[in-house]
Amino acid sequence: MTDVRALLEETGALLTGHFELSSGRHSDVYVQKQRVFEHPEATSAIGEAMAEQWRPAGPTVVVAPAVGAITLGFATARALGVRFLFTERADGRMHLRRGQALDPSDQVLVVEDVVTTGGSAAEVVEAVRATGARVIGVAAMVDRSNAPSSLTFTALLAIDADDWDPADCPLCRDARPLESPGSRHLSGT
Repeated sequence: MTDVRALLEETGALLTGHFELSSGRHSDVYVQKQRVFEHPEATSAIGEAMAEQWRPAGPTVVVAPAVGAITLGFATARALGVRFLFTERADGRMHLRRGQALDPSDQVLVVEDVVTTGGSAAEVVEAVRATGARVIGVAAMVDRSNAPSSLTFTALLAIDADDWDPADCPLCRDARPLESPGSRHLSGT
């Protein structure tokens, strides 16, 4: 089994400091997943590990949210030997665009990189269900949510990290500089 924590540490993807998460919450731990995704061998190994967990469920398509999870979703679909699609945010919601389509007979595995609140994964699930396709579950590289899911959910690594509403953030009270490294803060996402 792939040691995801070791890969994150070796590539400098597991960071400590004061971060604004894509959810808007603050945390002292951040997973800069692109640092591990810079390495095709590591990304392929993670995709293989996710595929191994989900192969028995028989997914026919993998769908991931843009931008952050595209690389991992592709690697997982490749390992499973199935199609890969991605959703994009438009008008505040996730949509399949660029001619991508699902059929009601499709069995969809939603792949996420890092789950904090589960919001992006839930939006992808909603977009998939709107097509009539069936979501069989959600797979993540890292789960830092500590929250139950109404869907079948697996993660290769669980990280126990604190996060706070900005108004309650002890790091803000200590005037520690805040970083916002997530892709949701980029224009066009």
